[in-house]
Amino acid sequence: MQLKAFAFFLLAHCATAQQMIRFGCSQLVIERLDPLVNPGVEMSPHVHQVVGGNSFRASMDPASHDLVAESTCTSCTFADDFSNYWTAVMYFHARNGTYKRVPQFPNVGLRGDGGVTVYYIPPYDGKTNVTAFKPGFRMLVGEAERQTEEGMQRQLCHRCYETVENAGVAGSSGGAPCTGNDTRSFPDHPCPGGIRTTITFPTCWDGVNVDSPDHKSHVAYPETGTFESGGECPSSHPVKLPQVMYEVMWDTTQFNDLNLWLEDGSQPFVWSTGDSKGFSQHGDYVFGWKDDSLQRALDARCNNAVCKELRTHTSEEAMRCTKAQTAVEDVDGWLESIPGMA
Repeated sequence: MQLKAFAFFLLAHCATAQQMIRFGCSQLVIERLDPLVNPGVEMSPHVHQVVGGNSFRASMDPASHDLVAESTCTSCTFADDFSNYWTAVMYFHARNGTYKRVPQFPNVGLRGDGGVTVYYIPPYDGKTNVTAFKPGFRMLVGEAERQTEEGMQRQLCHRCYETVENAGVAGSSGGAPCTGNDTRSFPDHPCPGGIRTTITFPTCWDGVNVDSPDHKSHVAYPETGTFESGGECPSSHPVKLPQVMYEVMWDTTQFNDLNLWLEDGSQPFVWSTGDSKGFSQHGDYVFGWKDDSLQRALDARCNNAVCKELRTHTSEEAMRCTKAQTAVEDVDGWLESIPGMA
């Protein structure tokens, strides 16, 4: 009990330093769909874990697909957020050659069924306002085909929790995301408290296009410095956006027995892209907040998962929002190969 109280104290302490919207989104579905990169394809190349509004499907053309109108529930705890957030999935590669999906666990201070911790972060100066995303907005960070660290964005990283007690606890498990001992590659040793992956999106927008052919060119990172340091946006992308960040907590603890690891002793985790190095983690985002709810919450500097500007529902209600696979296949058992990688 004392440890939990200390964890919440640290969380509150960090929130005082920088207010941010932080909330949990439980698992909506795990399947091979990617309406951003492979629109209309009902068996995309690799598995994703998806959270958010239940209108997620293979085709989500912004000209015809209204996430708010077509969703009947959301797996996120803010009831007006029908956005979809998705990432690659982590698998364990056992010594006997089989693969097992690594489950997720809720981040500190949150309740849920796996899923993603989502952040919307306003500027750190505490006064500058940002522009919320427009209907139809979507973006992508990372590259599913990446196999090398060279040229990789710094906004993607892994954190190894060296003890069970410090998993996710601010201040005792490392500094800001993608600093300190965080790595772009998978950790090379067992992590007693699991592994966290962080995906941070660009914060500058061209002000015109809600998407681009590569789902990246309409947004950019600050031209100088970082979002955290108040770096200026490039003139080509002058509109400041909130910083969207995902944290995914992977429960690798059941796989920490070295007798299960590959005989050569190499780390055994693989992204659903087939990448055993760790460089291909990526995140997709499709905006789906109701009306101007997100803009109001950002302007009010709402903090964590409590905001008078937003409707909330319980974690239990969020966990009940799930959908069946469109592309039906086993993604959870001990598998001979990762789906799509055979």
